[in-house]
Amino acid sequence: MQTPFKPIDFLSRDVAVERRGDGTILLQSNHQLKPYETHVPAFLAKWAAAVPDRVWLAQRCGPDREWLEVTYGEAKRQVDAVTQALLDRGFGPDKPVMILSSNSIEFALLAMAAMQARTPLAPVSPAYSVMSQDHAKLRYVFDLIKPGMVFVQNGEIYARALAALDLEGVLLVHVDKPPPEMQSLPWSELVATKATAAVARSIEQIDGKTVAKFLFTSGSTGMPKAVINTQEMMCANLAMGQMARTRKPDDPPAVMLDWLPWNHTMGGNATFQGNLAEGGTTYIDDGKPLPGLFEETLRNLREISPTYFANVPAGYAMLATALEKDDVLAQRFFRNLNSLAYGGATLPNDLYERMEALAVKHTGFRLPFVTGWGSTETAPTATTVHWASERVGLIGLPFPGVQLKLVPTGEEGRYELRLKSVIVTPGYFRRPDLTAQMFDEEGFYKIGDAGRFVDADDPSWGLIFDGRVVEDFKLMSGTFVLVGTLRTTAIAAASPVLQDAVICGQDRDYVGLLGFPNIAACRRLADDDSARLTAAELLAHPAVVDALRDGLGRMNAECKGSSMRVKRAILMVEPPSVDGHEMTDKGYINQRATLDRRSALVDKLYAGGDGVIEIA
Repeated sequence: MQTPFKPIDFLSRDVAVERRGDGTILLQSNHQLKPYETHVPAFLAKWAAAVPDRVWLAQRCGPDREWLEVTYGEAKRQVDAVTQALLDRGFGPDKPVMILSSNSIEFALLAMAAMQARTPLAPVSPAYSVMSQDHAKLRYVFDLIKPGMVFVQNGEIYARALAALDLEGVLLVHVDKPPPEMQSLPWSELVATKATAAVARSIEQIDGKTVAKFLFTSGSTGMPKAVINTQEMMCANLAMGQMARTRKPDDPPAVMLDWLPWNHTMGGNATFQGNLAEGGTTYIDDGKPLPGLFEETLRNLREISPTYFANVPAGYAMLATALEKDDVLAQRFFRNLNSLAYGGATLPNDLYERMEALAVKHTGFRLPFVTGWGSTETAPTATTVHWASERVGLIGLPFPGVQLKLVPTGEEGRYELRLKSVIVTPGYFRRPDLTAQMFDEEGFYKIGDAGRFVDADDPSWGLIFDGRVVEDFKLMSGTFVLVGTLRTTAIAAASPVLQDAVICGQDRDYVGLLGFPNIAACRRLADDDSARLTAAELLAHPAVVDALRDGLGRMNAECKGSSMRVKRAILMVEPPSVDGHEMTDKGYINQRATLDRRSALVDKLYAGGDGVIEIA
């Protein structure tokens, strides 16, 4: 830990603090937000003119899975062609484009073309189409948005989902294969359109208030809300991110391997558009941080040396193991790397230490781990860790241009977080009722999260995420349980058994836990790599049960108070259900919906008996 961090020009931690008599605190950066672009397609035009031969996008395609590359210059030509095709067909502000499929080169080109045509882009989680059995969420967002176009990469894969929609009068577009027995326009016809001066005229009409995207998020009911994302929101947030870390003129072009889904605000706004704003090269990663899929990411990393790498903690667990076993892979991975980022959950300290040890071994420096905080409603990032910190679990400080309001929750040192900024959405599409509930009397967006200072006497050290205010509950004793904090602590303590967890105990005597297991990790613990055991047998295996019991037992021993101790747990065979609203469009577990759907399991947890694991 004495090894220095790799030098990076971070924005200084200069904050203004206003303390009110009622305990409320206002926190904001003293740095002024720099001027920002009017719209996202301006970045594509900028780099197409400056470096037309630089690769913007690359993706493995075809039977040999070779890299297909598209330069900035060629991308601009194709985007203009598709923009013209949209304008020719009457697309505009009242005729959205809906994308059902995963990240692809065509996805990116269509996103830019839709923005240039001033038609809102509505990318939908592929899970609504390919994982869902009843397609209820897909039909709901389709009926809400009323798109003029539905786009799919492969019509055969999405045929069942398309059949669930009323596509009368809707243009259907495919890339690879048409959907069976449906009229669908090949992507190649859109790209073949000859651009005219109408494209430039349409771009000139874009302003900051132009709606760029509808991004979907799930509430407590599980039904998605369409969050309006304007050009100003997204461009201001990109400028904030650029201020947080200054790039030098002689820095090599940014290179990123990106798997984060572009239908989600972090992948689509912060990562994909962030690298576009930097004029970087994005390699689309078809791998995922899941057993059996992460091998594709490792294959890509054997050929690509990123300058920046982001993943969830589960991904870093698999990456660290691979890098520790393969020096050649590790050397390529760290060759040009400047920083690492994580999100979705707190990075466990042991993973942080393993990754830093690898960085020191292969670069001679530690690398800053950065993260941030925000939501789909904030385009997405409102705070960030813009310094080299030796702590994990921070959410940092407000970006320039963001005012943070910290309202006391009644728990010592814990605050409800609210914010006001140009990056906050104007509201939910066609849901004025929900929009009216978003803001407090001073116009601050009530995001529903909580935080606390690292050092209450020196706010410049930043904030720690402290769970969701709306998820917290009381035990029978009246003790508050901070669900978000306990959930992440329990998952880390029980590593690698738990993939995720649901915290129980409202109006009960003690806290219980329903665990979604990491099946691959459990098989390794049970020495069952050949999968002889059924899922139920695996989760009852002594090695798995003991690992969970011992991990949570150690956590209990270190915790003060009943609100942070888990007395009983159940490992669940059934994975989270998309149709049951247990998994949000962000891939997170909806605590409330899961507890409602699995109320019988909650009753079993507190009754005790077979399958209930007692924790010391």
